[in-house]
Amino acid sequence: MITSLSIKNYALIEKLSIDFSKGFSIITGETGAGKSIILGALGLVLGKRADLTSLKNKEEKCVIEAQFSISKYNLRPLFEANDLDYEDETIIRREILSSGKSRAFINDSPVNLQELQELSLFLIDIHSQHQTQELSEEKVQFEIIDAIANNSATILEYQTLLKSYKSDKSKLNFLLNKQAESYKEREYNTFLLDELMAANLKSGEQETLEADFEKLNNVEIIKESIDKSLAIANEEQIGVMHNLKEIKFSLQKIASFSPEYSSLLERISSLAIEFDDITIELIRCSEKLINDPEQLELINQKLQLIYNLQKKHQSSTVDELIEIQTKLENSVLELGNLEQEIAFLNDSLQQKTKDLDTLSETIHEKRIQAVPVLSQKLISILETLGMPYVRFKIDLNKTSNYFENGKDELQFLFSANKGTDFGLLKKVASGGEMSRIMLAVKAILAQYSKLPTLIFDEIDSGVSGEIANRMGEIMKEMSQTMQIFAITHLPQIAAKGTAHFKVSKTIIGEDTQSELRLLSNEERVVEIAQMLSGTVVTESALNHAKALLN
Repeated sequence: MITSLSIKNYALIEKLSIDFSKGFSIITGETGAGKSIILGALGLVLGKRADLTSLKNKEEKCVIEAQFSISKYNLRPLFEANDLDYEDETIIRREILSSGKSRAFINDSPVNLQELQELSLFLIDIHSQHQTQELSEEKVQFEIIDAIANNSATILEYQTLLKSYKSDKSKLNFLLNKQAESYKEREYNTFLLDELMAANLKSGEQETLEADFEKLNNVEIIKESIDKSLAIANEEQIGVMHNLKEIKFSLQKIASFSPEYSSLLERISSLAIEFDDITIELIRCSEKLINDPEQLELINQKLQLIYNLQKKHQSSTVDELIEIQTKLENSVLELGNLEQEIAFLNDSLQQKTKDLDTLSETIHEKRIQAVPVLSQKLISILETLGMPYVRFKIDLNKTSNYFENGKDELQFLFSANKGTDFGLLKKVASGGEMSRIMLAVKAILAQYSKLPTLIFDEIDSGVSGEIANRMGEIMKEMSQTMQIFAITHLPQIAAKGTAHFKVSKTIIGEDTQSELRLLSNEERVVEIAQMLSGTVVTESALNHAKALLN
């Protein structure tokens, strides 16, 4: 429950600090006095977005702080899950800076709005007038039935599974589309792959083949040049080898006379050895040279095959062709893997479909059991609120569709008067009837919910007299198990509260300010008398107010 609220520099409020008690609290005040400002401040504490228009003084920051007593509501796991310090008396603070930025704190630990909103779901339910119309929405109607059916855990399990099911379904559709595209390309890719594999390509072979081709294609010129070189080298009288030996012999005679000559001898000796090796290598090359037209043709064919493949695949090397071959192999292999993945996803979806059907059937059966309970409770409360002939017809129909909360569709039909046909709530219920139905719903849900605080913002719209009196009684009964606030204009409801707060607006110089204060017993009598008779309080109104309070 909320135990205190502090507001500084927000809208028409310069500074406000107020304590709240458990039970049934009333908030009254003239239209425009600032009741909506109090709710707006609470909304900011609970995680609503803020802007600079919230600041009364644009040069100073706005600070709103609320303290909640939460020891009875098992919220420690939520704090631990968000790595927050748990306190039985938890303080939530919201600051709006003059720059427009806002900050939020839970027990002085900074949090983001999502974390704040998550916690607020377990603290306060603010029921405003427009929410009464939401009662005609199927989503809200399901929430009411599911609360009575105790379906929350099953629905959470269903929603988790449904999310996984939709993810698998999306993956399967993607893979099926990919498979269809792959099938179109498979035949051509297989042809290209077979062609490359038949070529039996090896890294570096193009250079080797081109070198061999040049040798075989020019074998006669090569042999003639080598033979001529050997002849020059080995000519008996004037050959290079003979002359090198003569030079070496001459230098041997003078090598001992000087290190310089000795060095020259070593160099000519090395040159002679090197030239001898060259001569031997030339002989080997000459012996290997064979005029082989058939081998030349085979090499030529292989080279032409390589050149054609390079042209087709827009590549310049054999290594690039081998890389393309690998990609094609992977592409063909990937199609096989796709088939395996598709088969796996199909199996997974079949199992998840069975599990979803089982869970949705459980949800449906519990709803079927909850419907007559809800209908009877609503009728019981509404009969006391001046609707003696009210009837509900709640139809649950199974479908083949997977909705966010099961597979059911819902028709929530209503009849207020004897002899009238059933109709949809939003079409046949008046504003006053909708207010009473919503109060009945909230009263029923209070029996199944552990929510600490519920705020009714003028839920009494469209009712008066004895009906208003009974609405006040219902709220007072609800306050036995939870903290209830009612913002009201009806004295019958205001008189039922255990605490009464008044919102008022005053003009100080050029400034307008709103304030909220707890009324004393005497002030409360006057306030209710004013609600009965207007600004001029009569003796009759005072007596009537006292009677209502007693």
